[in-house]
Amino acid sequence: MFHTGAGSPPAPSERETSIESDPRAPEGSPLYVHLPFCAAKCHYCDFFSVAAEGQDRAAMVAAILREAERRAPRLPRTVYLGGGTPSLLAADELERLLTGLEAICGFRASAAEVTAECNPESLDLAKARVLLDLGVNRLSIGIQSLHDEVLALFGRVHSAEDGLRAFDAAREAGATNVNVDLIYATPDQDPDTWRKDLERVLALGPDHVSAYNLTFEEETLFRRWLDEGRLAKASEEIELELFHATRAVLDARDFEAYEISNFARAGRRCEHNVNYWRNGAYLGVGPSAVSKVGNRRAGNRKGTTSYVNAVRRDGHAREWEEVPSADKRLAETWWLGLRLREGVDPAEARAAAGFDRAEDPALPVAREIEALGLIEERAGRFVLSERGLPLADWVARRFLERAAS
Repeated sequence: MFHTGAGSPPAPSERETSIESDPRAPEGSPLYVHLPFCAAKCHYCDFFSVAAEGQDRAAMVAAILREAERRAPRLPRTVYLGGGTPSLLAADELERLLTGLEAICGFRASAAEVTAECNPESLDLAKARVLLDLGVNRLSIGIQSLHDEVLALFGRVHSAEDGLRAFDAAREAGATNVNVDLIYATPDQDPDTWRKDLERVLALGPDHVSAYNLTFEEETLFRRWLDEGRLAKASEEIELELFHATRAVLDARDFEAYEISNFARAGRRCEHNVNYWRNGAYLGVGPSAVSKVGNRRAGNRKGTTSYVNAVRRDGHAREWEEVPSADKRLAETWWLGLRLREGVDPAEARAAAGFDRAEDPALPVAREIEALGLIEERAGRFVLSERGLPLADWVARRFLERAAS
């Protein structure tokens, strides 16, 4: 029951086989760019990524730019380079990608936040400077753990010391907005050791910390090991202690817990991800990237070669589209919004979901969960209670199950 993984766009349910015309996303829409290449596939990761060795990275960059020419918004208010490992690209590949996106979108004049995900093995001083010079202003570094044996278990190819060096390189390059990604609830993790790890990371001086409990997603090596009995999950009691320890340590250092797993200094929230949690519109390019424009969601195919070939042939690589029912859109808006500290305003949720019926089916669900003490109404907004925070996924399922019934 306990789970505090990152908020992400909902998975498609009823996929349509016909692909409609896909005009350019509205001006100002956030832009997500998926770069699928990694040094190696992490054992817990269920995002689409492939080992970079032997891949035609130049062809991928060219295909992403071609798709962006057709679909990307002008003047996006945020840009997010995710993956995969964007920092794995060489300097000339990053220059081709970001200069091309600038010519297409004009993001350097419009985007208050331009994030690039980075892994320690591919982020040094020179690479950090390249990213900043090309318009990136937020670096998100996947340190994940300060213990080499845990990193080896994860399938990471960097050491704990590499993670610390990557952070120092980002700062030396002039990065003023740096996030650190961490994973807790690893096998046999001791809460006191985790507190010390957090303090050591905070001593670096990050602007934002994303701390996720380890999950065992379908079709990952970790899930297979779990099913085979080769790996054991932390107990719910230990997960709960780690969850509360994380919030206590970060709160004491003036980090706002603005989302269940995300903590920021004043003015340093990840605005791109906040838009996801508010169920706002966004446009994704690259293999496996998902888009939401209006009430329609669409997703690209996952293969690298098949993605490149499809874009060359058709100008896009969409594999599915759907328009979820109004009830499901509203339930998803509550599911995502309740992850935020600010919670959900029912009227704002209806607007974000494009829900125009007079009767609000989410409110009775909210009242039922409120009666259980898991959410509270504060000044017209519904927020997770302290008791409800670690049960966010259970709360979400109540909204989604009611919408499906």
